[in-house]
Amino acid sequence: MQTIEFLCPLPNGLHARPAWALKEQCHAWRSDIRFINTRLNTQADAKSSLALIGTGTLFNDGCLLEINGCDEEQARRVLEHYISVAFIDSDTLPAGDAPPVAHPLPRSLLRLNPSLRQGVTLAGGIGSGTLRCWQNDNLERYRQILPSPEDIPRLEHSLAALAEQLNQRLQGLNGESKTIVSAHLSLIQDSEFGGNISRLITGERLSLAQAIIRNMEQICHKLSLSASDYLRERASDIRDISEQLLHITWPDLKQTPAFNMEEPTVLVAEDLTPSQFLSLETRHLAGMVLEKTGRTSHTLILARAASIPVLSGLTVASLAPLTGKKVILDGERSVLAIEPDRAVSRYYDVARRLAEKQRQQQFRDASLPARTRDNAQVEVAANIGSALEAPGAFDCGAEGVGLFRTEMLYMDRDAAPDEQEQFEAYQQVLLTAQNRPVIFRTMDIGGDKQIPWLNIPQEENPFLGYRAVRIYPEFADLFRTQLRAILRAGANGNALLMIPMVHSLEQILWVKQALRQAQEELKAQGLRHATQLPLGIMVEVPSVCFIIDHFCDEVDFFSIGSNDMTQYLYAVDRNNPRVSALYNPVTPSFMRMVRQIVTAAHRHGKWVGLCGELGGESRYLPLLLGLGIDEFSMSGSRIPAFKSQLRQLDSRLCRELAEKACECRSPEEIETLLLGFAPETPPRPLLALETIVMGEPLASKEEVIPFLCGNLAIHGRTENPQELEDDLWQREEIVTTAVGFGVAIPHTKSQWIRHSSISIARLPQPIDWESEAGEVELVIMLTLGADESINHVKVFSQLARRLVNKAFRESLLAADTPQALLDLLNSELNL
Repeated sequence: MQTIEFLCPLPNGLHARPAWALKEQCHAWRSDIRFINTRLNTQADAKSSLALIGTGTLFNDGCLLEINGCDEEQARRVLEHYISVAFIDSDTLPAGDAPPVAHPLPRSLLRLNPSLRQGVTLAGGIGSGTLRCWQNDNLERYRQILPSPEDIPRLEHSLAALAEQLNQRLQGLNGESKTIVSAHLSLIQDSEFGGNISRLITGERLSLAQAIIRNMEQICHKLSLSASDYLRERASDIRDISEQLLHITWPDLKQTPAFNMEEPTVLVAEDLTPSQFLSLETRHLAGMVLEKTGRTSHTLILARAASIPVLSGLTVASLAPLTGKKVILDGERSVLAIEPDRAVSRYYDVARRLAEKQRQQQFRDASLPARTRDNAQVEVAANIGSALEAPGAFDCGAEGVGLFRTEMLYMDRDAAPDEQEQFEAYQQVLLTAQNRPVIFRTMDIGGDKQIPWLNIPQEENPFLGYRAVRIYPEFADLFRTQLRAILRAGANGNALLMIPMVHSLEQILWVKQALRQAQEELKAQGLRHATQLPLGIMVEVPSVCFIIDHFCDEVDFFSIGSNDMTQYLYAVDRNNPRVSALYNPVTPSFMRMVRQIVTAAHRHGKWVGLCGELGGESRYLPLLLGLGIDEFSMSGSRIPAFKSQLRQLDSRLCRELAEKACECRSPEEIETLLLGFAPETPPRPLLALETIVMGEPLASKEEVIPFLCGNLAIHGRTENPQELEDDLWQREEIVTTAVGFGVAIPHTKSQWIRHSSISIARLPQPIDWESEAGEVELVIMLTLGADESINHVKVFSQLARRLVNKAFRESLLAADTPQALLDLLNSELNL
């Protein structure tokens, strides 16, 4: 018998995803493999993900794998490598909302005396609708079903039927929905799940229904004892698949009718399972209050993906009496507003309009060209793994796709995608791109990306093993099919081809020959295809740097894969915690290597991109820009911020910075250099068109002040609009800022303003400013920085004095466009 001792490296413990991954690794061996948690003395068959979850294993628990069988020695070597290198990667969680920061409620809202229930935000946003409560299915009637001789075959039939139902549902899903339903399918297909139910039927003489419920309760009880929030929250998934199994076995007993929504609805429930959430008509789902849902529940992940605000911290019992009443769920401030009156509803209308303006501003910023302050241009593209990700990436400002990971089409299936399926996927991206460039990286599989149906043997060092371009000659038909699909799709857009893991000229020539053969076949068959397909390679293997001039004769572009290149350059496995601290791409050696690649490529008229994680790191953008990178490819969500930062940089100064970095002696020296590199922020005018609003339907100062502060945030003049708003109210509540003549001048000096500003709101109707000076139709708001040399009281007095002048006052009220107001104030005031 062979053993492997280790400490659990998983921050969230041994939950469904890493359990499934470990089970898949163990399943490849004929030996019996047992997993033992030495802290809890719990054991499990390592070839059952459900049994592994039941061990309650947490981060840093002592663990032992016992391997007993004919291939135990080889299994030990491979599994030991997997646990030390790749096991931790299976613990990744989708990004969620950050934990809420404790904020006092905005004074503008509190002044309206709303009826509020305080909760805890799980997903941000604002939604309003009718409050309704979810009715859970009562399982007691299933317990009344008596045992039957048909229970075991009925169980087998129901498990197969449920698996087929989930498989069919997967066909119409994508993103997080697909990931979560896939996890449920793997649990249903786990032999431990059905085996436990069978043992309860035969060993304890329970009926099938009783056995399903008992099995659910036993697993959920084990999970509830875990010290990990994440593992405790997986009980919802077990309840979900168990209830689905009951419903598919006895459909006539299902009491809960479909939850139909014909108007905006805020749904209240103790919890919702993922399948229950997926059954809802989300276009009418304005928000949810979930009493017992945790931050990592799969239902919450789905809600965030659908942009639905969610609160917890409120009980169903306390909200049930409010069924049928109008509510507003405020996920930004963690409150539920009950039966809001007109003033509160209007306040939230303003908040929603500001949120929409913020979103539109981000899209406008994203659509701007990627240029530096001195007008140097670079390409900014997105990394994607499926056609479904492309629209979102282009909405974020991607100017193309710098990396389409085509291997995703080959994973999580039993056979290779055929040519037509690949053609349709590639064509969909190209059509979405609307002639923007799309770089298809050919399948980067093998090695650490195991595709079971290829039957590539396990390797002790997969990162240096049989993967990517190295497997193409053996699987030439598979590669030819992919080339044909890309060539055919390329007739519908701007397609480029990129080969991963290239290290020799022979590999490039072999690929070019295969590409020519595929083109000749398509031509002979009369199939429309791209006659020219620009060819590039991933620069990941350091040896390429020394012969890149040879490669320039054969390829059109290069893309540096910084993740693999870094670990190969330093001989550091980035997944090995003992040496991961050495994994640092920002060193003099890496900087010099990038400089060498870019210099050689540019000398031959070729462009160089960067598609690793480093490309989206804002801290290192000045360095990479200075080294001459022509194209940056990153996740779509990072692009708006990347473009904004790029527009503040001077390319000449960045080149000087990069040259100094290449002469540094250590990473610490480079970091010090970066700390001292602070591009100047161009000054912003005190008054600008972006700070003038006209025609907004604002009906009270509780709407005007937050709107103007929010507008400053949209335009980057403050990061703290609520704190700025509170500073304004501190003065406003002491003495009114209405000055007569239909004008109010709220003002403050505040640490929360980045760029001192004068904001103006011309209102469509006069409003009550709670002052003896009468109603107000023009608001001039002064927000000056705490260190600003201008005295805000002096500016206030200057404006008030000018308003005494009838001609100025009439001109001010007659100005009917933002530009007219801007010109008048600039000419009349010494700002």
